[in-house]
Amino acid sequence: MSQCATAAVWLPSPAAVAGRDARDLCSWFAPHLDGLEIERVSCGDAGVVIEARSGSAGAACPACGSWSSRVHSGYLRTVQDGPAGGRPVLIRLAVRRFVCRNPGCAAVTFAEQVAGLTGRYRRRSVPLLALLAQIGLALAGRAGARLAGVLGIPVHRTTLLALVTALPEPCRSTAPEVTGVDDFALRKGRVYGTVLVDVATGKPVEMLADREAGTLEVWLAAHPGAQVICRDRAGNYAEGARGGAPEAIQVADRWHVWHNLGEYVEKAVAAHRGCLTRPAGASSTQGLSGEAPAPPAAGPPALVSEAEGLRDVCSRERRLVTRTRSRHAAVHGLLAAGHSEREAARILGLSRGTVHRFAAAASAEELLVKATTRQTKIDRYKPFLRQRWNEGVTSATALHAELQAKGWQGSVQAVQRYVRPFRAMTAAPPPSPVIPATRQITRWLLTRPAALSDEEQAQLASVQDRCPHLAVLAACVRSFAEIMAHRRGEQELEGWLTQAEAADLPELRSFANGIRRDQQAVTAGLTLPYSSAAVEGNVNKIKMLKRQMYGRASFPLLRKRVILQPG
Repeated sequence: MSQCATAAVWLPSPAAVAGRDARDLCSWFAPHLDGLEIERVSCGDAGVVIEARSGSAGAACPACGSWSSRVHSGYLRTVQDGPAGGRPVLIRLAVRRFVCRNPGCAAVTFAEQVAGLTGRYRRRSVPLLALLAQIGLALAGRAGARLAGVLGIPVHRTTLLALVTALPEPCRSTAPEVTGVDDFALRKGRVYGTVLVDVATGKPVEMLADREAGTLEVWLAAHPGAQVICRDRAGNYAEGARGGAPEAIQVADRWHVWHNLGEYVEKAVAAHRGCLTRPAGASSTQGLSGEAPAPPAAGPPALVSEAEGLRDVCSRERRLVTRTRSRHAAVHGLLAAGHSEREAARILGLSRGTVHRFAAAASAEELLVKATTRQTKIDRYKPFLRQRWNEGVTSATALHAELQAKGWQGSVQAVQRYVRPFRAMTAAPPPSPVIPATRQITRWLLTRPAALSDEEQAQLASVQDRCPHLAVLAACVRSFAEIMAHRRGEQELEGWLTQAEAADLPELRSFANGIRRDQQAVTAGLTLPYSSAAVEGNVNKIKMLKRQMYGRASFPLLRKRVILQPG
């Protein structure tokens, strides 16, 4: 190539090349222009300008397909092409208008198009439009427009979105053999949609505008072929899958089952955390029969008040305690009188869920367990408060000021509530052993024993020794983990459910009852190798794409980007 041809692309000063050198230059840098007769290439401040014309002897009519070589007229057309060396490229194309030779055709004349380069009413070349569509598909409007500007392709963000919307979708008439289904939020807490994924490839195949059972059923019925449907524990998807693909095997995702178990384990730990105030090895005051603990022996009432946490700084029963006990009595009174839970909810002005929770509790203390045993912000400062109290600082205000100097952000009432029992004693007793937090104990129970440190294993053993209920819970969790890890659901899940239902743990029984309602899908999830991992990955990608569009994530545009997004 000559020096002049090189300057046409790379030098900032005006330059031009024509004839054979122009054709060679374009064949090197723009092979999609091979079908054109290149007459001249010039380079100036506005960019690279290519003057060309079609080398074809004629063209086919776009309306009827008849070939014509009879020229009616001509005009000059400007088409923007992809940048070269960071500079814009314009193609000034001499276009001919031909006369259609088909007398029955509605089009009398038509303009010729260069295959692979131009389209009707397009001011950008076909390769450039494809490039912009991919930029819009990956980055959406604003970010895509910024990147295109850096590349030397000025374009408006709405143009990119329009190009993405116009992209063709793959035609699908059947569902994947292994189909995953899950929901995603368009507006969290308000509007949700459904994504269906080919689990084998991890690619999304469809997005539905809601998460109703009927919508999923209609899609599955219109797209037969699903043999396995991976889903979470949602009842809508179970119902939709049964109606739309009754022959398919429904598989409940193992992670969701384990997550559900973890939620019930945390509730059970919270309910029995009060047992851990006893010294290790002491006899349980609350046996495995589920009876309420016996009243404490006569002793300093201050310690009982501290353990219970049922009274305020003035020794009055807290309003939460009074309200809970009155509601519990009212609910059970109405139920004993023959009213249903729905009627009791209407009479008391409570939600049905609240009435059901009170009805399921044998006593009000069962509902107050979290308020009496939960971890508080002042726990880490209790040894310091006892020490300062024994040193003679008995003013709650003064103690509160010292705690503030240590970073305490709580109220003075919390300090008053804590030190109130000490006023009936000669000195503050030694601090009781630190009780692990509810979530800490839950994590120990749900973690593989080999992954726990020696100290954590010792603490977990101490917890189980102090509370037989938590020992039973730990054994059930370990056996369920073995079933899930080795996929022995079909052989052992039924026995585990029987054991859980016989255990004196209401939370574990509730979890088992939930499994019973969806036992077939859970058994398949704990037996077959399929899971919803690919679906969850696509849900995370949907969240990223949705937030990337800065409020323009309308469902049709979001659906297009999700389905056509490269893997």
